[in-house]
Amino acid sequence: MGFGDLKSPAGLQVLNDYLADRSYIEGYVPSQADVAVFEAVSGPPPADLCHALRWYNHIKSYEKEKASLPGVKKALGKYGPANVEDTTGNGATDSKDDDDIDLFGSDDEEESEEAKRLREERLAQYESKKAKKPALVAKSSILLDVKPWDDETDMAKLEECVRSIQADGLVWGSSKLVPVGYGIKKLQIQCVVEDDKVGTDMLEEQITAFEDYVQSMDVAAFNKI
Repeated sequence: MGFGDLKSPAGLQVLNDYLADRSYIEGYVPSQADVAVFEAVSGPPPADLCHALRWYNHIKSYEKEKASLPGVKKALGKYGPANVEDTTGNGATDSKDDDDIDLFGSDDEEESEEAKRLREERLAQYESKKAKKPALVAKSSILLDVKPWDDETDMAKLEECVRSIQADGLVWGSSKLVPVGYGIKKLQIQCVVEDDKVGTDMLEEQITAFEDYVQSMDVAAFNKI
């Protein structure tokens, strides 16, 4: 189990494939699992690994809050697809943690079960707080104009990168390519957001992070639902 060496192209490819249908490393909210994997990545993944880059930029936005995210951080090899060999080894921090665990006579399996129990308890508390929110949710329909650099930009890949952005309260809708002149077309894409969870600033930050494809993003229309 693991991602392999996350500082290598092969490891980042495994991470990208793993995140193709997931928003987070574990569960449905940011957790210490995301922090552990984020800290093992040396920097932003390349633009063609759009799922990994989307996840990296999203977790980076929690930089000041990462210590308070739910869950218990485990060894890096405890995360990721089961069919990948863990080649990360144990770092100094992991060794220290293991030493502390050995002093109390606990084995890795028992610690793993305890970490899982604590994570599930905190996720349950999080879901309980969400359930207590008022039933009426303010939503908006937003039409975005996403402009490429030139007429050679792969617009299919650009749209794939945009749609790879996932967040609680964000739903992507229809899209089309609109000519802007000189053979260049922009992507016009619709989305529906929950106002208290997703804003245009967040969308612009994450979309323009795909800088190999995206020159700029503008809000073409904004309507309350």
